[in-house]
Amino acid sequence: MPRVKGGTVTRARRKKVLKLAKGYFGSKHTIYKTANEQVMKSLMYAYRDRRQKKRDFRKLWITRINAAARMNGLSYSRLMHGLKLAGIEVNRKMLADLAIADEKAFAQLAEAAKAQLNK
Repeated sequence: MPRVKGGTVTRARRKKVLKLAKGYFGSKHTIYKTANEQVMKSLMYAYRDRRQKKRDFRKLWITRINAAARMNGLSYSRLMHGLKLAGIEVNRKMLADLAIADEKAFAQLAEAAKAQLNK
């Protein structure tokens, strides 16, 4: 069996990893072994944090809605329950946006929730 020199394939693979490691600190962007370890770890972080981002935004929206609800005399949970009883289906992202951008509209939603809770 003839000897196979895998130089071009190996070089291409290493160049790909080093290109991904561009901008890393110290030897992590020059030495293949450390760069490869860091690139693998970075890809793991990227995968994990794409899911974490969704949780973080939901927490932010709930915090903003709670603050605006308390300015209108309700807690977050009572506001959400009142909106559900009123049949108003607005997601948390839109509620948070209303709480920041249009306080009057949010106040109207809060009043609708209060009216349903007081029945």
